[in-house]
Amino acid sequence: MNFNMKIANLLADSINGFVELVYKSYDHKKSFIFNMDKLYQVRLFIVEFKLALLADELHRINQFNWNEQYTHLLVDRFTKGLEVMDEYVQRNYDELFILTARLHTLKSLSSLLKTRQ
Repeated sequence: MNFNMKIANLLADSINGFVELVYKSYDHKKSFIFNMDKLYQVRLFIVEFKLALLADELHRINQFNWNEQYTHLLVDRFTKGLEVMDEYVQRNYDELFILTARLHTLKSLSSLLKTRQ
């Protein structure tokens, strides 16, 4: 299996994990996030940038073969949304500090795929 393919699949799993974390935290309202309106805004960013769809597509195209062009296209789309979410979380760090670790992981994985072009 290609190393880039493994990174792409790991990125897809991490995106799905981030989406799950945000959705579960908002639905159960039992988390470290005290301002649910700010968490709802992150949830809207997830829907707007279609992160779950991007993660599923990234996993689908790299399941058996490494598709370099399409993977880089999906990663570029993802990083545009990630930059917006990261900026929002940094501005509202006091309420959304719990998301910073996941965002850092996502930035690191996506930068690995960008540097390997």
